[in-house]
Amino acid sequence: MAAETLTSGTGAGGAAALRRLLLDNGALTALIALVIAMSALSGDFLTTDNLLNVGVQAAVTAVLAFGVTFVIVSAGIDLSVGSVAALSATVLAWSATSHGVPVAVAVLLALATGVAAGLVNGFLISYGKLPPFIATLAMLSVARGLALVLSDGSPIAFPASVSHLGDTLGGWLPVPVLVMVAMGLITAFVLGRTYIGRSMYAIGGNEEAARLSGLRVPRQKLAIYALSGVFAAVAGVVLASRLSSAQPQAATGYELDAIASVVIGGASLAGGTGKASGTLIGALILAVLRNGLNLLNVSAFWQQVVIGVVIALAVLLDTVRRKAGAAPTGTGAPGGRGRQVATYGLAAVVAVAVVGATSFLHGDPKPATRKIGLSLSTLNNPFFVQIRSGAQDEAKKLGVDLTVTDAQNDASQQANQLQNFTSSKLGAIVVNPVDSDAAGNSVAAANKARIPVIAVDRGVNKADLAALVASDNVAGGEQAAKALADKLGGSGRIAILQGLAGTSAARERAEGFAKGLQAYPGIEVVAQQPADFDRTKGLDVMSNLLQAHPDVQGVIAANDEMALGAVKALGSKAGESVQVIGFDGTPDGLKAVEQGTLYASVAQQPSQLGRIAVDNAVKAIKGEKVEETVKVPVKVVTKETVAGFTG
Repeated sequence: MAAETLTSGTGAGGAAALRRLLLDNGALTALIALVIAMSALSGDFLTTDNLLNVGVQAAVTAVLAFGVTFVIVSAGIDLSVGSVAALSATVLAWSATSHGVPVAVAVLLALATGVAAGLVNGFLISYGKLPPFIATLAMLSVARGLALVLSDGSPIAFPASVSHLGDTLGGWLPVPVLVMVAMGLITAFVLGRTYIGRSMYAIGGNEEAARLSGLRVPRQKLAIYALSGVFAAVAGVVLASRLSSAQPQAATGYELDAIASVVIGGASLAGGTGKASGTLIGALILAVLRNGLNLLNVSAFWQQVVIGVVIALAVLLDTVRRKAGAAPTGTGAPGGRGRQVATYGLAAVVAVAVVGATSFLHGDPKPATRKIGLSLSTLNNPFFVQIRSGAQDEAKKLGVDLTVTDAQNDASQQANQLQNFTSSKLGAIVVNPVDSDAAGNSVAAANKARIPVIAVDRGVNKADLAALVASDNVAGGEQAAKALADKLGGSGRIAILQGLAGTSAARERAEGFAKGLQAYPGIEVVAQQPADFDRTKGLDVMSNLLQAHPDVQGVIAANDEMALGAVKALGSKAGESVQVIGFDGTPDGLKAVEQGTLYASVAQQPSQLGRIAVDNAVKAIKGEKVEETVKVPVKVVTKETVAGFTG
């Protein structure tokens, strides 16, 4: 762990010595406390399947964090690792599947992509004299943009031979965990046994002194950031293997988790300290938190608050320890290994003893047949909030417990949530996938556990579903295009606001718009731009489009939030000289339709989707027959029909 001490006082009693030992290892203490707390609060936490889930869920963050450890030890920062991970995985899938490159060569290209990104970062910092924050922030944007360009905004199927990295050995040992351990050992070796590792500590401790002592600091920084890029590439390949596809939007925000893991593990952002073992513990703390909070059915919104507070407390504990006079190791100096081994051994004994005793409070976990898990792609959108409300109302009516999680439009995070549901042996799972392909492996795991899975709003590929409850996004897109074209008399100039690139909903609705407009050659699409299903981005994008196309006569948006942003940008033109159509039939959207600023919304009746999904989940639990596909009709709601629409 990154916070051992060289001395811990002599002559103190056993209790005082234990207290000092734990205090001197803040991250380890926090991890032990979390494991004990989660074991006491949830009988599902200590199952073998769930503990393996925690390892898998920590793997990608840990591998990213190992690379970031090199940078932080040398007093730098790397904000680009999440985007570089996505770009590297996209390069592998794009070259192997779209251009017939041998898989071995494609893997090397992915690793080379990580190295190239790292070298660019290092060059900008060492020779361009850019602050690391600015250089890597620029690479964050460049790498993400290139991933979207190569993939055209859509997931690319991953080669089967590489996808095995997301599987298990012997049917139980996850390969991502083995990759995590291997990369951790490499990190420890580089930091403790190599010239460049000692250089990292020297540069982080005092860069000017390192330069005066003969170190070629610019060259060392090139190597340091290149190492970070390689680790990001490995993490991207592991993540894509879990999802069976390279997602251009994958690993968004993971750079913050990676940095948090390193700092929680005892490294200083000022440089000079940090260890691989501490970084691993930091990543495990985050994974245990997210896993445990899912199992405890903590609100998705409160989970973010709790995680932030615990991160702050973990770092505060380490700060208190440092102020108490403890001298951290992890500075490249030899010695102290016996104490480190003793610390790890004692921690293991304490954790096993307390956790073992706690497990008797729960007994053997049994299948929770009256519990249902609902994983939503996001709760930052009124449409999905309505799905949740309908599902909760139906669950209350039927007397079942419903656990709701928010994937925050992150396919990897949703995979983790589905794994947690599976290991908890819930009676059924309802999933609204971020991406239909990416959810396949997790749903297949639930299939193996004989847990029925109901998909809502979007289907799941390469897995078996008990039922699909959805409206037809393509058909809805066609109806939206037809409604706008008819309103404009079959001719006119229109703009289209697309959804979040890479999501199945965005692709399907865009496909529907295109199909619907084929019957109207007089309609000219002057611009198509993504606004990420977000009202603010809809406002900004529409404002920009109006500068180039002030004579636009119609707007089709892939959801009501973007449509409402467009209405704001149009001002008095909305509903008068410019007709706007949204999608979803949200309360705000229907209100705008009633007021006349929004011409229409393609309503999917989201509350009904949630109710029907839970009802079918309960039927599946009871073994009753369930229709494979339940279609909830979409309806174009205009000012004339909005009063009679119930949603």
